[in-house]
Amino acid sequence: MAHQSMADRPAHELLSALGKRSLRPGGKQLTLDLLTALAITDTDDVVEFAPGTGYTAQYTLDRNPQSYTAVELDRDAAAALRQQFGDGCEIRVGNAGNTDLAAQSADVVYGEAMLTLQPDDGKAEILAEAARLLRPGGRYGIHELGLVPDDIPEETKTAIYDDLAEVTRVNSRPLTESEWIDRLEAAGFDVTWIDSAPMALLSPRRVIADEGLLRTLKFGYNVLTTPAARRRLSAMRSVLAKYDEQLTAVAVVAEKQ
Repeated sequence: MAHQSMADRPAHELLSALGKRSLRPGGKQLTLDLLTALAITDTDDVVEFAPGTGYTAQYTLDRNPQSYTAVELDRDAAAALRQQFGDGCEIRVGNAGNTDLAAQSADVVYGEAMLTLQPDDGKAEILAEAARLLRPGGRYGIHELGLVPDDIPEETKTAIYDDLAEVTRVNSRPLTESEWIDRLEAAGFDVTWIDSAPMALLSPRRVIADEGLLRTLKFGYNVLTTPAARRRLSAMRSVLAKYDEQLTAVAVVAEKQ
């Protein structure tokens, strides 16, 4: 892992390269709560946007859906997913905002930690695509970075955006809970479930809970032996600590109207 690569690559790619599999702001538990709320059964056709390392995909497949389709923009990640899950599911290289999947072909669509990375028009495009894919009454789940309180000052929001972009190398645009709900309702969804969790992605307790002890030790070793990565994680921890009272994780399930 070259110094330049560690210094410049997006935070989620950096963490994945260092061995972290769970890259969701609310951690493993909020992911599992989201899947429980989605109530996936063996009669459901499921589509996941941006599965990344396949961390959540495995929990979904454990629920034995009738079909599982992943839409992953990164070709290398898609190839790794095909190798990991074999022929039992479909892995497509594509954009979550324009999947080329058939309309009303899914009972469940979900995506985690990906809408936050989109500007407003990108968020709207992906929400519209989820609505297009779902059959009437289908369920859409999101697990994203959030902001509190709902009336957070705009200047504070802008400062958070700027500082997150500096340390993560991506233009993260988290929203308040009310703003996430507004976006979903504008896309034709009725919110049926919502929950939140602390944004503690890099806290030792959360890392152990998400990764297990052995993988945590490997992750820690990789960080300690890669100075450029260690500096990046230190900067990220500083920003997360600075905005500890404003950053949260939010998960929502909504039904297509």
